[in-house]
Parts: sequence; C-alpha cells; structure tokens
Amino acid sequence: MLIVMDRSATGQDVERVVAAAERLGLKAHPIPGAQRTAIGLTGNKGTIGPAAFENLPGVFEVIRVSHPYKLVSREFHPEDTIVSIGGVPIGGTALAVMAGPCAVESRDQMLAVAREVQRLGARLLRGGAFKPRTSPYSFQGLGEEGLKLLAEARDATGLPVVTEVLDTENVDLVAAWADGLQIGARNMQNFELLKKAGRTGKPILLRRGMSATLEEFLLAAEYVMAEGNPNVILCERGVRTFSDFTRNTLDLAIVPAVERLSHLPILVDPSHGTGRRHKVVPMSRAAIAAGADGVAVEVHHRPEEALSDGPQALRPGRFAQMMADLQKVAEAVGRTL
Repeated sequence: MLIVMDRSATGQDVERVVAAAERLGLKAHPIPGAQRTAIGLTGNKGTIGPAAFENLPGVFEVIRVSHPYKLVSREFHPEDTIVSIGGVPIGGTALAVMAGPCAVESRDQMLAVAREVQRLGARLLRGGAFKPRTSPYSFQGLGEEGLKLLAEARDATGLPVVTEVLDTENVDLVAAWADGLQIGARNMQNFELLKKAGRTGKPILLRRGMSATLEEFLLAAEYVMAEGNPNVILCERGVRTFSDFTRNTLDLAIVPAVERLSHLPILVDPSHGTGRRHKVVPMSRAAIAAGADGVAVEVHHRPEEALSDGPQALRPGRFAQMMADLQKVAEAVGRTL
C-alpha cells in the first residue's frame, strides 16, 4: 500500500502512521516529496486493508499498489529520483557520463585513462578491480590492489569511482574504497549480494541480467531498496538474442518502459551492449535520444593491449567525438551534459 499524506501533514502525523504500520507488522518507508510526503508499506500479505490507516490524522489517501515491486514503482514515488554518486547527480536534467577501462590493469594505465576521460568531460570513473570472466583462465582483476589504484585515480582527477562487487564476502572491502557499487549482469539475481550491498547505503549501479525481463530487473532493484537504500541506478547493458552481428542486443526500448513504471534513473552501457567500438558512439547518441539519464562507456588509451574487452573500448579521441555528439543530442531533447 501507499499512504499519501495531506499537504498540511506534520512530522508527527507521519511518525504516527509509521508507528501504526509497525504495530501491524509492516515495514514503513517514508518518501518525502516536493508537495507532500508519501509512505510506502511493505510486508502486507493481503490481510490489512486501507481502513487501518484512512482515519489517521494527516492521511489524504491510501492506495493499493498492484505491481509485485513496490518501492521502485511510480505508484509509491511519482517524482523522479536523483541519485548522487560522490556528489555527481544521476537523473534530473543533467546527463551523466561514466567512463574508464573495463579492468584496472596497472597504475600507469589507470591514471592515464582517468586523466583523459576527466579532461574530455566524464563525470564518473569506471574500472573493474574484480572481474567476472567466462573463462577461468582470463584476467580476473587485481583485487584490492585495483581498488587502491581506483582511489588514487579519484584523488588525481576528482572523479567519483564506481566498481563491481562480485560476492557478499567482498562487499565491505569494495564499499570502503568505492563511491558506488556495481552489481553486474551475472549477479542481478544474486539476492544475498543485493541485500548486503543495499545495507551499505552506498549508491548501487544495477545492471540488467543477460536474459532478464523488465519485471525481474525492477524486482532486483526492489531487493536493494527493501534494505532501506533508495540510491539505485538501473543500467541497460544489452541482452542475449539470436543476433550474430553484435555481442549483445542493446534494448533501448527498456528506457522509456522503465521511466513509465519506475522513478529510478537509468543509464545505458553501449560498450557491453554492442561489443564493438564502431557501434558504441551511435548507440550512445540513440540512448540519450531515447531518454536515458546518461551512458557508461569503456575507454582505453591502448585498447589493442587491454587485458579485458579491448575491441569495445573507445580510444580517447573517439571518446572526445562522442562527447561532442552527445552535447548536440542533449540540447535537442532538453537535457544538459
């Protein structure tokens, strides 16, 4: 259920509703808005109806929520959510560009790429310290040493860092070094990982699973938010289809679908979504035109030497061209870069 408070409701009125919900065994999630506060209730097995709250002081309306996901739904939170990663807003009118190498390989590589993408206009730095790879013989990342190099690159450039966490064992370690935690496509339905990452309170970049439906994607976000963490950014990174001319099929139709059903911001990753650098820039333009709140792209100063995903990494010069293109698209759709 969603309890919409009256415009004149006081903080005490909100606390009274929260206390009433908790007495009934429900979990209350106050959602302050520009005009009024709403309170989302979860944990109802269907036995508690609107009458339990309708007559409480300050209550304007009680709405039943029909979707299996609650906290991510626009029924719970009609206004768009803006999530801040290290002071950089994701959502709203400003677009966010996240860039960096697929994997942290060395100090020289990480600092060189970080300085280039910062100079060219990126707002966030990406890079994998822990790498989930299909083959056990592929480069698996530098681990904690990679996290330290990301932190050094942040200090050198001022760019907040987002990096992937692979398992519950390393959540606290990654959270200690990173500004935002990424949950990768392979872990989108690793529910224990979602819950523990949610409990850190850090912003969570949740990537869509390779075969995930929209409902499954939003329910994965619900796991994070149910832990009391509202700071979730969704990310479309391509799904697996029969197409043989691209690594994945970048499903840009999910962007307006998410925006219709959820208040959460959504980024698009055209690097993993296509797997080839010549496709990355066109699909970045298309992502912004479709309504995405930004893009996450891979950039490497020497992609032919990259230890992971070199064929999809942009060289700095091509990244500069992408930023110029996105500026034009942003202006056309009423956004800023």
